[in-house]
Amino acid sequence: MINKIFSFVKKHNMINKGDTVICGLSGGADSVCLLLVLCELSSKIEFTVKALHVNHCLRGAESERDEKFCCDLCERLDIPFTAVSCNVKEFAEKNSLSVEESARKLRYSVFRENSENGKIATAHNANDNLETVILNLARGSAIKGFAGIPPVRGNIIRPLLTVSRKEIEKYLADKGQNYVTDSTNLSDDYTRNKIRHKILPVLEEINPSVIETSVNSIDAVRSENSLIEFQTDDVYRRFRKGNTLCGLNNFHEVIRKRCISKLLSENSLPYSHKRLEETDSILVNGGKINISGDTFFVSDGKIARLEKIPHKKKQELVSVELKIGENMIFHDKILFSEIILCDDLQKIQSVHRNLTFYLLDYDKIIGGVVLRNRRYGDKIKLSGRNFTSSVKKLINEKIPPGLRDEIHFIEDEKGTIFAEYLGIAERVAPDCNTRKFLKISVRNK
Repeated sequence: MINKIFSFVKKHNMINKGDTVICGLSGGADSVCLLLVLCELSSKIEFTVKALHVNHCLRGAESERDEKFCCDLCERLDIPFTAVSCNVKEFAEKNSLSVEESARKLRYSVFRENSENGKIATAHNANDNLETVILNLARGSAIKGFAGIPPVRGNIIRPLLTVSRKEIEKYLADKGQNYVTDSTNLSDDYTRNKIRHKILPVLEEINPSVIETSVNSIDAVRSENSLIEFQTDDVYRRFRKGNTLCGLNNFHEVIRKRCISKLLSENSLPYSHKRLEETDSILVNGGKINISGDTFFVSDGKIARLEKIPHKKKQELVSVELKIGENMIFHDKILFSEIILCDDLQKIQSVHRNLTFYLLDYDKIIGGVVLRNRRYGDKIKLSGRNFTSSVKKLINEKIPPGLRDEIHFIEDEKGTIFAEYLGIAERVAPDCNTRKFLKISVRNK
């Protein structure tokens, strides 16, 4: 086992001569094995070993027992030892996190604070790695999630990633080394423990060597992911300028999406598989999509960028009784309404042929008449059409953006009968029997 670990450490250049390696020591089998392995490797590579224990203060006397065990073990091995306590429950409540996630965050925070000029070694093993892959699969992940736990990340190293828990327990038994057992690891309360105690045993029934074979499978995925990351980094470096991505269209969608995810991550913006699909489509075809708040991903099909587009203030709803004569619900426009008695529609249109106006059959209007601005969900069945249309769709098709905020609407008790720029409703359209007209015209103030 030692030779396998030594080869893995050298392959990933985890430890060099003269390094200081701080073992994250919980007192459990994995971390105790890691400490003993580091002591053995230190004679081969010539580095300094220290130990760091994080007391999460979750299990009362049991937590104190674990800390004392770690202290006694390091004293016997003549290893410098540091213990740090943190209140996980308080942190979880304050930050609305699970106890499991809070413990992880605080643990790595302690690691950072106590590893200046050194490397932190954690005891993640092959079982942990497979559990992580299964967890990522259950939650949803791309290939990066199936690459498992990285052997090296920053100053954190994981020498035991190719070693199974069975190998660890055998190693400790052969050395006559005891360890402590965390009672929470025997419970199914935590998500990872459900995978450990329920899913892995089923997989081992299918293939008793599933842990060992997973090491090679995860290593292959990690290598392929590493190649994609290398290519992505090169493309990102060459084709990214600030918050702009230029000329990515000719690259494979995997590279494009990774570049987009890097851009979003660097700007602390959220994304999901669906969001990456949407933004990639916009990058290639043009358009825009809201990412978060007033930040949009915008593309003309060649150049894509993150852009701040302030949201418009919510328009105040205005609704007044329509008056015969002048009406004003917008500050720079006036709507005129007039009742005309006439038995010849063409005559009216001829007299006013140089003016823009709308004519409604006054007698077809039902109940009270209201002048208002636009409403969400407005619909109208326009004169000459045999179907009802969405006003939003009609506006997007026919009205320039600069005019869309100030559009007059008139409605009676049955709904919309007039929409400025769009026309009148079919049910109030004049015909050969019309004798009383409502004439509507609009002009700038």
